[in-house]
Amino acid sequence: MANKPLFHYQNGSVVSNKHVFGRRRSSAASQRKPISMPLLCGMMLFCLGMLSLFTGQMASDLDRYSQRFMKQSLFNLDENNRGPIDIWESEYAKYFYGCSVRSATFPDAISEQSPNGYLLIAASGGLNQQRTGISDAVVVARILNATLVVPELDHNSYWKDDSDFVNIFYVDWFISYLAKDVTVVRRVPDKFMRSMEKPPYTMRVPRKSPPEYYLDQVLPILKRRHVLQLTKFDYRLANNIDEDLQKLRCRSNFHALRFTEPIQALGQKLVKKMRQMANRFMAVHLSYIGGGDKERYELREIRWETLPDIDAVGERRRGKCPLTAHEVGLMLRALGFENDAYIYVASGEIYGGEETLEPLKDLFPNLYTKEILANEDLKPFLPFSSCLATIDYIVCDESDVFVTNNNGNMAKILAGRRRYMGHKRTIRPNSKRLSPLLMQRDQMDWNTFAEKVKAVQRGFMGEPDEMRAGRGEFHEYPYSCICEKPASDIIAAGNNGGGDGDHHQSRQFKENEGLRKRSNEEEPVLGAKEDEDVFPD
Repeated sequence: MANKPLFHYQNGSVVSNKHVFGRRRSSAASQRKPISMPLLCGMMLFCLGMLSLFTGQMASDLDRYSQRFMKQSLFNLDENNRGPIDIWESEYAKYFYGCSVRSATFPDAISEQSPNGYLLIAASGGLNQQRTGISDAVVVARILNATLVVPELDHNSYWKDDSDFVNIFYVDWFISYLAKDVTVVRRVPDKFMRSMEKPPYTMRVPRKSPPEYYLDQVLPILKRRHVLQLTKFDYRLANNIDEDLQKLRCRSNFHALRFTEPIQALGQKLVKKMRQMANRFMAVHLSYIGGGDKERYELREIRWETLPDIDAVGERRRGKCPLTAHEVGLMLRALGFENDAYIYVASGEIYGGEETLEPLKDLFPNLYTKEILANEDLKPFLPFSSCLATIDYIVCDESDVFVTNNNGNMAKILAGRRRYMGHKRTIRPNSKRLSPLLMQRDQMDWNTFAEKVKAVQRGFMGEPDEMRAGRGEFHEYPYSCICEKPASDIIAAGNNGGGDGDHHQSRQFKENEGLRKRSNEEEPVLGAKEDEDVFPD
């Protein structure tokens, strides 16, 4: 039977084959000759197109109705097919791969001898926020046909880290890997700088600026002044851009940015120690946890001068606050992780210290941090928060399961990388529904709570079908750089014992979409029965 693509995302990079969405039919239904769904879709769209032709709304109507119709037909939740999720890995990951190879129509970079000028970049924020800026800077240099000078890292933010690019990233690799895409140099040549009549022009572009802005507003200045510096460069490039440029974003982020040898070596050493203790392990990234008056006062003192007065309980009930360490532990136990699982905790200095982590350690005794694993090896890096962040990044990237209690830059960057590198299990809490459920957990027994957690977490487990063109930040959802393996490869894998064929591939795709549609519905609270299981200690 032919295996033709059934639908494409907007850029055509991720497709799903017909057999992925097969459904069982009843014996009675199988005796009747069904109406062909593609034929029905085609007839309806043709009629809509003819009608829209006379109203001047043809393109928008076709797009809206086709998207709605395809979603209804492809992601229809089948209650009979609901099955448990493998909490350690996605069974569908093997059907997709990261694809960021430059296309044949993408011209080589312009040499340093004939660019429009030199582009200086001042990154902003913590290391992972700066990483997004560096990746975007490569794309902007390409848009402007400029020579990119190795970006300058932020030394003035809250993290107060004096590390330069060369202290964190392997510069020679960065330059050589991108050579065909963008010309990168370590610095503007001294001879060129001495010949300039004015110092480099400095400007800050608006956030999420499209390529047209750079061509219309930035390029003329670059051509006139020859050296241009863009400051506070974080999230200054639009999310949705040309596919070739998106793939360049991926090459820059996932391939060109390698850590220096000392950092990489220590990170891999910690990974090896975790692997020696357990065949597989989780990495949990904890951001700031709190929300009460005491925490708000202390945050105002150490990081933010002004914080809004908010109702902490109300915000937590609405899912606006990160889960506490204890709540993360309860979520993981409810999902099915046993208390003998090994966990690496990635974070900076955790608010409340060991006392904050104690409830998580009660649920998962095998809890480790870089401070515990590295011992004396960590001392050279202690004064540099960016170096410490890279070590956590490496261990989290290599973990079998990555869990985060927040939606910060590290969580987004790692989620995107793990999707690109094979859809490794990545769990982020569905806070909007999980937070009120956690607040009501004393009103139900453990089994009921666990089933509810599993239900609300579908669609938040790092499955391939969570990818949507234009959804969220591109660094978190690199949809242009995720491709489906050829149908022939999928069929061959199935013939070689890859599973139960059509049915097993379709189940979770349909379940996740159906449950996402109901993500805003309130869950009824069920009272606990005295003879049923209680929450784990």
